[in-house]
Amino acid sequence: MTDSKRNILVTSALPYANGPIHLGHLVEYIQTDIWVRFQQQRGHQCIYVCADDAHGTPIMLKADQLGTSPEALIDQVSQEHQRDFAGFMVNFDNYYSTHSEENRHFASQIYTALRDAGHIERKTITQAYDPVKEMFLPDRFVKGDCPKCGAVDQYGDSCEKCGATYSPVELKNAYSAVSGAKPVERESEHYFFKLGNFEPFLRNWVDNHVQEHMIHKLNEWFESGLHNWDISRDAPYWGFEIPDAPGKYFYVWLDAPIGYMASFKNWCDKQGVDFNSYWGPDSDAELYHFIGKDIAYFHTLFWPAMLEGAGFRKPDGVFCHGFLTVDGQKMSKSRGTFIMAETYLDHLRPEYLRYYFAAKLGSGIDDIDLNLEDFRMRVNADLVNKVINIASRCAGFIKKLSGGQLAATLAKPELYQTAITAGEQIATCYEKREYSRAMREIMALADLANQYIDAAEPWVLAKQEGKAQQVIDCCSMGINLFRVIITYLAPVLPEVAEDARQFLNLDNLDWDSIQQPLLDHSINKFKPMMQRVEADQVNAMIADSKATLESNQPPAATPASAALAAEPLEDTIEFADFAKLDLRVVRIAKAEHVEGADKLLRLTLDLGGETRQVFAGIKSAYTPDQLEGKMTVMVANLAPRKMKFGVSEGMVLAAGPGGQDLWILQPDDGAQPGMRIK
Repeated sequence: MTDSKRNILVTSALPYANGPIHLGHLVEYIQTDIWVRFQQQRGHQCIYVCADDAHGTPIMLKADQLGTSPEALIDQVSQEHQRDFAGFMVNFDNYYSTHSEENRHFASQIYTALRDAGHIERKTITQAYDPVKEMFLPDRFVKGDCPKCGAVDQYGDSCEKCGATYSPVELKNAYSAVSGAKPVERESEHYFFKLGNFEPFLRNWVDNHVQEHMIHKLNEWFESGLHNWDISRDAPYWGFEIPDAPGKYFYVWLDAPIGYMASFKNWCDKQGVDFNSYWGPDSDAELYHFIGKDIAYFHTLFWPAMLEGAGFRKPDGVFCHGFLTVDGQKMSKSRGTFIMAETYLDHLRPEYLRYYFAAKLGSGIDDIDLNLEDFRMRVNADLVNKVINIASRCAGFIKKLSGGQLAATLAKPELYQTAITAGEQIATCYEKREYSRAMREIMALADLANQYIDAAEPWVLAKQEGKAQQVIDCCSMGINLFRVIITYLAPVLPEVAEDARQFLNLDNLDWDSIQQPLLDHSINKFKPMMQRVEADQVNAMIADSKATLESNQPPAATPASAALAAEPLEDTIEFADFAKLDLRVVRIAKAEHVEGADKLLRLTLDLGGETRQVFAGIKSAYTPDQLEGKMTVMVANLAPRKMKFGVSEGMVLAAGPGGQDLWILQPDDGAQPGMRIK
């Protein structure tokens, strides 16, 4: 039986509102959703809230690049995020935005409390400043040569080649990733949170509320000293202005975790729930955060210290998880394994991925791998061949021989009790986020059920005179075992569980309901609940992923646009590979809009006796009439690529930060179509 009713508030990290959801993101939200559904299934009050992280320089710059407002950008992205989460059955009780009045209120309240308690100091610092854009530059928007190893094109805070950390002013040959200009140093007064004031509290809190795997890393930060944290940014900045500091704005990482409070407050106001009963210092509710290990620093040091200083309760647990690899490697756009949520859903059922992630996830911070062949085989073997097969093997006999009425007694009560007893261990695994072990335990029960049916051979008995009741007894036993197994899987497979509930003619699949077997109970006609994953479905997803990413891929970055890319460069090539490129001068004979494409133009290119069709993502910078007759440069020996709108037979070269600031490369006067560039 379950324990007494608990009141639980659960959050996942807030996705940043400047891009789509991909499978790497979904590791966290699926992990969290499974845990929440399990708690609800056990009868607890478990509220799951989230929001878009909607502030910061990257959003401001991207909105400017797209020729829109930050408000319009975050509204659009929010709709896309919520669509993708719903597609994967991630069931938030409230999904909100950090750009909200609730968030402004709590950010100001927490800041004021910290300031009045002496935990805020002001200090003049020197920063990199873009003289063209007239703005201070975040570290990641300054690039240059690493001051330690000399590697070129490194970010302003760390070198991806040697791992060194430094300040942007230490970079050699530095340039602004926004304008390309050389940054200058400029002084500005900033506001700092005195994190070191909370070291004794944090040491004790971390030891009791953070996974052991993370405590060792946090101890390294304690040993190196807790430095004051810069919580302010200068205008222009997209965010909330600091109450007592005109022209200064809260750094995005100050108001991002406060978004958990804001989203919950928004839910409370709609539901008539007392906010302080969950967030007040005397609250007896439970609070848990699910996050990626890369943002542990903010959630396990800054966040609890802010809450402590402002008089709010602290989390009962911060659960960190690892990253996702695909086929043993980092997600790759060139290999088609950087898979967007929307692309996956175009080809495959979401519960396939929910189950596969569950079968891989533990309570630690190890990365998990989505091996696409193993994914297909495991889903087919476990869910289709084992679990669903139990019901499909038995339902037809029950319908035919007893009109859908199950037997009045269990044929093998000790086997049913084995399945019920296993539930406590499975529940413990869910509670501790040891999902992979829970899936193994559940599949072991499915094996026992199938072995029982195999040994009884109802298909043989059905052909023998006078054996109908034995068939009904055997298959009724199988249906009861199926019910137990699908109840255990319900947090992972919500849609399958709902189909099973209707088939079994039940009001619910609550965890404790299986204590009583279904005896002399009428079931409905069985309908297929899940199909096999075929290799061509997976292959089509990968091909579509490549095509989608290429059609939306910005041109190669110049110094002016390098840091606007969302990901660092993944792959490098040798000079010999580069030398294989056949770069040709071409004339744009025709340019056309592409129906249904936001960024693409269809170009007909004249190579001097040969024409090619190429789709180019330059619609934001050019109209068709501006291009026709112009000379440009293309990669002529690129393999044709089938895209959503047709076949693209090459690639034109362009540069710039994007949006309207995008320029096709034009050769010198006198160049003729077909001329090779060497």
